[in-house]
Amino acid sequence: MDEKIEGLTDKEVQEQIELGNINKSQESKLKTTKQIIFDNVFTLFNLYNLIIAIALLCVKAYTNTFFFLIITVNVIIGIVQEIHGRNLVKKLSILNASKATVIRNGKEQKIDIEEIVLGDVILLSQGDQIPSDSYVLEGEVEVNEALLTGESDLILKSKEDKLLSGSYVTSGKCYAKVEKVGEDNFANSIISATKKYKENNSELINSMKKVTKFTSFVIIPVGIILFIQAYFYREAELAQAVVATAAALLGMLPKGLVLLITIALESGVIKLAKKDVLVQELYSIESLAHIDTICLDKTGTITQGEMRVSEIKTYNDKILPHSFNDMMTAFVNGMDDNNATFHAFKKYFKGDNSFEIADKVAFSSERKWSSISFKNEGSIVVGAPERLFDKSKDDMPEDINELQKKRKKSFRDSIYKINN
Repeated sequence: MDEKIEGLTDKEVQEQIELGNINKSQESKLKTTKQIIFDNVFTLFNLYNLIIAIALLCVKAYTNTFFFLIITVNVIIGIVQEIHGRNLVKKLSILNASKATVIRNGKEQKIDIEEIVLGDVILLSQGDQIPSDSYVLEGEVEVNEALLTGESDLILKSKEDKLLSGSYVTSGKCYAKVEKVGEDNFANSIISATKKYKENNSELINSMKKVTKFTSFVIIPVGIILFIQAYFYREAELAQAVVATAAALLGMLPKGLVLLITIALESGVIKLAKKDVLVQELYSIESLAHIDTICLDKTGTITQGEMRVSEIKTYNDKILPHSFNDMMTAFVNGMDDNNATFHAFKKYFKGDNSFEIADKVAFSSERKWSSISFKNEGSIVVGAPERLFDKSKDDMPEDINELQKKRKKSFRDSIYKINN
């Protein structure tokens, strides 16, 4: 480690903590369980039905209160669906790393990512996730920003280059200085936008509100008139008058329609859930029904960063000092690359074969090749065919051209199958 990189002292760390410059995110803007229950239970529609149910219970007309079961089912479905959607959204997180290596008082320390403060120096190496927006102080790394941008290309980062939280280091090693923490991080800004609660503008909800609002103006005076007419003018018993009035008023409250809408929407939510689609609210199905065009960015979505060796073809392998497998095994044992191609080689060429290394060049996404030189055993260069041959694809063996065409056609066929 460079002697100049001492990191923060304990005193400086404490000062940043007191200023609130710590890598903690604020509470999400999602509805709490209490708010979800309140919004689903305490509605004007439910209030009218509750008053009617209480009136029927007072006159011991228990069998006539069965309608309240429908109201209860509606409320339970709404609460369960919203809590389920809320919990799934809570799990959305781009930052998965739990520990980070920082330089403090000139020494390496492992701390939780929530304990990182503004100005901290962090050590990043292969496989690490960048916990906070930073810039490179010393070293060089390749990072994968697919979680943030959707692009799976490896990006080379050197001194003074920006490192975005949520991206991964795929190769190399560097020291980086934290310049943003908590909610200011790029990854957290994406998460906050995703978790922000937005009122759903539903035509079904608006229509039901209009019906309830209109009913609220007439149901009370109509209920009083019906009760007076039954109890005083027709001289019915109190229980009969209440039951007759309740029956008339319940017909004005569209509880059956609400239940049918709820069941229809819930069936849609269940079908989407089986396809791993997150539905935050029941009425989101209605919004989806209005969509006639969906635009998707397939980059990094239908493809996975996993590769495997399917076939080996050799050309003039007699010039090699050892067998092709022995040379490649020595290559993977001697290199420190950490990309998908190298991992595929490492799984295929297994063994302890190794030679004394004279020199090696790590893989770079810009060069598209890596190499290793052995003392008295020759050299191996691994990379893209167009970078290893002198001029153009015309210089490549015909088999290589055919294999590249086959790979492209196979990829196009896979896209066609997914789209259809």
